[in-house]
Amino acid sequence: MSRTLLIVKPDAAERNLIGHIISRLEKSRYKIVEMKMVRLTEEVTRKFYAVHEGQPFLDDLVAFMTSGPVVPMALEKDNAVEDLRILIGATNPETAACGTIRFEIGKNIEKNSVHASDSDENAAKEIAFFF
Repeated sequence: MSRTLLIVKPDAAERNLIGHIISRLEKSRYKIVEMKMVRLTEEVTRKFYAVHEGQPFLDDLVAFMTSGPVVPMALEKDNAVEDLRILIGATNPETAACGTIRFEIGKNIEKNSVHASDSDENAAKEIAFFF
């Protein structure tokens, strides 16, 4: 078993899609190990996205991620990181594969409804950040 992190972003929380996302995860055989709803501060958000420091999109990302509640969750299953990346789809919902979460409910490249860890190493760091 391996673990990964998924965050339901403010746009999905605002549209009452938390349960829908959880259902998709459970149907894909993920076990939710930990989960909570939080309202991120600017300071916490900048720390979480420190890897993007200096990028032109960082200020908009921080503003978006602090605009409403988010739901981080630690998920567990075999091949958790790679399988979740496939399930959520490409960052831009317009180019995400049909049937993926972002294709289905993402609005645009910024409001793409979910964040997921991109490697086992980052998953461990991101899970520790929230839990």
